[in-house]
Amino acid sequence: MTKKAMRTILATGAMLLASGTAALAADPASCKAVRFGDVGWTDIAATTALASKTLEGLGYQPVTNISSVPVVYLGMKTKSLDVFLGNWMPTMESISQPMVDEGAVEVVRANLEGAKYTLAVPSYAAAEGLKSFADIDKFKDKLDGKILGIEAGNDGNLVIDKMIKADAFGLGDFKLVESSEAGMLSEVRRATRSKKWVVFLGWEPHPMNKNFELTYLTGGDEYFGPNLGGATIYTNVRKGYMTECPNVGKFLQNLSFTLAMENAVMDDILNNNKQADAAAVAYLKQNPQVLEAWLAGVTTLDGKEGLPAVKAKLGIK
Repeated sequence: MTKKAMRTILATGAMLLASGTAALAADPASCKAVRFGDVGWTDIAATTALASKTLEGLGYQPVTNISSVPVVYLGMKTKSLDVFLGNWMPTMESISQPMVDEGAVEVVRANLEGAKYTLAVPSYAAAEGLKSFADIDKFKDKLDGKILGIEAGNDGNLVIDKMIKADAFGLGDFKLVESSEAGMLSEVRRATRSKKWVVFLGWEPHPMNKNFELTYLTGGDEYFGPNLGGATIYTNVRKGYMTECPNVGKFLQNLSFTLAMENAVMDDILNNNKQADAAAVAYLKQNPQVLEAWLAGVTTLDGKEGLPAVKAKLGIK
């Protein structure tokens, strides 16, 4: 065999090896379906949609299951769900921490800093004296003895219920009104139109912060945490997921959001009546630079470069 023929064989073998390596799946086929938990909040719908549309561009098939907070954590414990992007801490601590402590749920990273979650009132009520948790009972009649929460089983509702049962701030004879996020905000909207007083669960990021002139109540640190219920949002996964699906795991390690990003997507959902997926795609097309950090070191499901594939899927040049 001539040296030239040998070089040709070796070169061909190297090319086949390289192409074969490129074709190897970055994750096993069992990772193709990525099962997200969602508790029906617009911020979690926004972040889940942003993550899902990116994963679709990588060749995965994300699926979202909407349930209450306890059911989402039960889903991760029983391995019927893989990922939850909405672990608000410290308010979800009583639900999430036992799962983390027993090893059923793993914490990947903080994906949002600077959030807040506590009771709020329309600013006209604050201007007339309702500024703190200690003031709520003083205005029981104006508030109809009610505190508006969101869905049953939600961590914020549990905190309110705990305050009522403990008669904290004299709230023992108040009633917690449970509803959906949309239902609660509809009630707040009706109240503000007629300058009616109402106290409700408020949080940021959320378009409510620009749709209403609201004031967050002080003095609730013992129950909602300091800094007006200052919160950090974490990404959680089921036990073993990061090892079983390391490419999705790398994406989740990279994935983070900002208040401005979430407010923009949520505003599109709530005020422009877009579906979460459509709002997420619109944001990513307008802000493609976020994909560079999210997809660093991440490939497609079949092992190709991730960033070009996602941009092509989204129609980004």
